[in-house]
Amino acid sequence: MKKVKSSFVYLACLVLTGLLLSAVPAGNPGYQVGDTARDFKLKNIDGKTVSMADYADAKGFIVTFTCNTCPYAVAYEDRLIALHNTYAPQGYPVIAINPNDVKVSPKDSYAHMQQRAREKNFPFAYLYDETQQITSTYGATRTPHLYIVQKQQDGTFKVAYIGAIDDNYKDATQVQKKYAAQALDELIAGKPVSQPNTKAIGCTIKWREA
Repeated sequence: MKKVKSSFVYLACLVLTGLLLSAVPAGNPGYQVGDTARDFKLKNIDGKTVSMADYADAKGFIVTFTCNTCPYAVAYEDRLIALHNTYAPQGYPVIAINPNDVKVSPKDSYAHMQQRAREKNFPFAYLYDETQQITSTYGATRTPHLYIVQKQQDGTFKVAYIGAIDDNYKDATQVQKKYAAQALDELIAGKPVSQPNTKAIGCTIKWREA
């Protein structure tokens, strides 16, 4: 009885702290490096729909699943802005996508996205995946979860890197390995990505409850 009671208390704590999340959709592992990534049409914070095809001169994209509320995502906002400012002029802009269900995470609503983008002056598109279809297709599980895709001669997009931005979310000054920047530098130089997979570190995506 004591063990059952303890388990109940622990479960209640998880609920109260927001750590008990809806189930991740099963049966879809998402993209692997080398796969062809599908394009999308999602609503940006300015009310317009955005797709990768809209960027005629892009060589690829830094597609990042992120949100307003996760402390990991918030910690990486400035670094995501820096990635865009560095690599968009070289053909690899950031496209940020909020995957969280608003009923599970109310502060990840579209209105809150608009507010956060204004506060941080995001220089990149910040899109809302309201149906979570794109998030599921890509296989993102965390915020932030980053996919670098490279445009091919036939206009399709090949996944070149999946994972984390770097190896230290707590302190940008203590980063030892800049995974995303290294992958982008190698792609721009025409080299294969030497470390195409890393583990995404962040909050679990808030999936729509069944």
